[in-house]
Amino acid sequence: MSMVIRAARPDEAEVLSALAVRSKGHWGYDEAFLASCRVELAVRPEQCDGVHLQVAAAPDLRGFYLLEPGELSALFVDPAAIGQGVGSALLAHAVATARDLGWHELTIDSDPYAEPFYLHHGARRVDTTPSNSIPGRLLPQLLLRL
Repeated sequence: MSMVIRAARPDEAEVLSALAVRSKGHWGYDEAFLASCRVELAVRPEQCDGVHLQVAAAPDLRGFYLLEPGELSALFVDPAAIGQGVGSALLAHAVATARDLGWHELTIDSDPYAEPFYLHHGARRVDTTPSNSIPGRLLPQLLLRL
């Protein structure tokens, strides 16, 4: 079955939140770390505005991205779909959407394990930024010109 990228629905927020935690857990983080990230990773129904939060479905949810002005604030792929092109398809869709919105670049506060993915797709590291969920942890801050 083919994958489609479509707007997220408010009733999918809880499923997307769980997908984000599973995706983060793919990198071997322990349960204490994942628990500290749950609030930050949570998707809220009001974020499902038809534009900024998009999902990859085939027909089950394989991943999603969230755009905020000038920022790719989330891109998560279900661990079962990692390596199948879902992340690349979501990123390409996010870039096209950002261009349509008139944006010229996207800032990405990346998980360290995801940084190589973004670098492969043309982003470059410009700085580090503090984690919102783990005091003292720094994350790669990337810039992707559109």
